[in-house]
Amino acid sequence: MRILVAPDKFAGTLTAVEAADAIAEGWRRSAPGDDVVAVPMADGGPGFVDVLHSSLGGELLAATVAGPLGEPVPATFLLAGDTAFIESAQACGLALLPLGDDGRTPLPGSAARASTYGVGELVAHAVDAGARRVVVGLGGSGTNDGGAGLLAALGAVAKPEGALLGGSDALAGLTDLDLAPALARLDGVALVAASDVDNPLLGLRGATNVFGPQKGIVDDGAKLAADGALATFADLADRRVADHRGAGAAGGLGYALLLLGGVREPGFDTVAGAVGLSDLVAGVDLVITGEGKLDWQSMSGKVVSGLAALAGPALRPCIAVAGAVQVGNRELRANGIEAAYAMVDIVGTEESFGRPRESLAAVAERVARTWSR
Repeated sequence: MRILVAPDKFAGTLTAVEAADAIAEGWRRSAPGDDVVAVPMADGGPGFVDVLHSSLGGELLAATVAGPLGEPVPATFLLAGDTAFIESAQACGLALLPLGDDGRTPLPGSAARASTYGVGELVAHAVDAGARRVVVGLGGSGTNDGGAGLLAALGAVAKPEGALLGGSDALAGLTDLDLAPALARLDGVALVAASDVDNPLLGLRGATNVFGPQKGIVDDGAKLAADGALATFADLADRRVADHRGAGAAGGLGYALLLLGGVREPGFDTVAGAVGLSDLVAGVDLVITGEGKLDWQSMSGKVVSGLAALAGPALRPCIAVAGAVQVGNRELRANGIEAAYAMVDIVGTEESFGRPRESLAAVAERVARTWSR
């Protein structure tokens, strides 16, 4: 048999590259005669650059940029031909914010001060390195500034001075905005916002109300203030663009990219196109995907649903291996997944988290006994 192994990351335990290697290793133990092709996947969030580098090659370039609260952080971007791939979470990710008392969500108030300036610096570095197309993976952000910091890093000018640099808190006092210098900086450069999120910037389905709570913007007063600040920003930039699909991605970072002439692509589609996933699926007998927690979110715009959507028309069975499975068999099959296997059910929770690579390989070894022919 020819097997395609194409998982997403197992958040908090394994990168997509590590997960793909573990599944392939376990499968080969049971079925050494099978041809296993490992193609790690991503949807634009953490791991985006590593996944593309593992498939496309290219050159990884290092840069030190401003983190969400202004501290210097290391980052890398991938230059493949004249296309650069950037992972926004490296410069403004949730993991870069201080945690609150619960140890899981950011310290209240930190996201309202957090900036995407470092992402703009990465875009500038990529252009200076020769990129004529820049793909920015959006996901895992800890910011909610509408991409104002990115615009400032690329030359946008505002009044009062510094209003674009202090997160949504600072945007509340914005009185004037000039995007012309940023547009000139990117003249002749195509921008792509790669994201599985299609929310607008403002309102009940906007960046603040939907994604703010996971960033520490929890109470109604804080949400109202942050959304109001983004509305002030949008009124001076372009209110119509605020309603476009994906404008609310990564705390509104999608909005800034759209303002600069960028287009939105689903993150999964970006990666799938770059690695030639459709052809790979058509050339195998079985597709294996997976992620840390397979739930209802997995069924919409994520790696798991994307693989299933490609496997169905190609008449290839698709199965999933996950840390935990929170969707029933009937629902899985309705979404094109023949079967799903949970690590916590097979090897136990303690083993799954304590030795994730070994556990995932052991589950794949067991699954191969059922599916390999």
